[in-house]
Amino acid sequence: MRGSLLINRRGVQRFRQLAIGAAGSVKIKLLLCCCIVFMMLALAGRASDFMRWTKHDVIADQLSVPGKGYAIVVNTWKRYDLLKQSISHYSSCAGLDSIHIVWSEPNPPSESLVEHLNHILQSKSKVEFAFSVWQSAPDNMVGFVPRSHWIDQLEGKKDYYVYGGWWSVWWTGTYSMVLSKAAFFHKKYLSLYSNEMPASIREYTTKNRNCEDIAMSFLVANATGAPPIWVKGKIFEIGSTGISSLGGHSERRTTCVNRFVAEYGRMPLVYTSVKTVDSRRAWFW
Repeated sequence: MRGSLLINRRGVQRFRQLAIGAAGSVKIKLLLCCCIVFMMLALAGRASDFMRWTKHDVIADQLSVPGKGYAIVVNTWKRYDLLKQSISHYSSCAGLDSIHIVWSEPNPPSESLVEHLNHILQSKSKVEFAFSVWQSAPDNMVGFVPRSHWIDQLEGKKDYYVYGGWWSVWWTGTYSMVLSKAAFFHKKYLSLYSNEMPASIREYTTKNRNCEDIAMSFLVANATGAPPIWVKGKIFEIGSTGISSLGGHSERRTTCVNRFVAEYGRMPLVYTSVKTVDSRRAWFW
């Protein structure tokens, strides 16, 4: 009798253990299912962002969408395909107010080019986050392409600086410039660049067709005493076959940095390691 009772009790305890284990595995399975469903919903939400298209007409004679926020200045010289791609991309930006094309050729654009620009349609861009960052710091330069500088310690020259490209930013985690080819800055700096920046700098950049972006970084840093702001973003370089691909490019940029330091009488660029990320689109932060 005792033996059978003991066996029954052990059987009940074993059943309870199995039941608890089964319940636990069910909970785990439910939790995994919930996680999978959540991931699928999140991916679906992101996919809708990537696949949403908004079309806008671009008027080539004025290229203006009044009252939306910021202006884009595009310089062009005998690279019409790149111009078409650029206007096609930027014309769809949500915060765009106007696009200004600086035509650097002696002859006016052809009617076919103007007609093409008049009918460009493209998907919505993701530049508006950088614009919101700039709105929080309107005196600073805010951009996607960071660069740096450092003192040339190998030669023992305390007053000689070296221009640092992307790899120096990646290696050190610091930067002191953002290139103006993809940046926001206040329109007042355009006036300062033309009228108050040392004329020798402007003449040098015009003659050599290089370093105008470094000159703008010097100008803004000299006026603010603050570093620029690097915004995380996806940049597709459509002009990679330009002057930056030529041999000796870094050396020429280094020459510009030191020439501009001499003109200002000091090094105005300020280092920083801050990188701005849109938390709404970040998975982990």
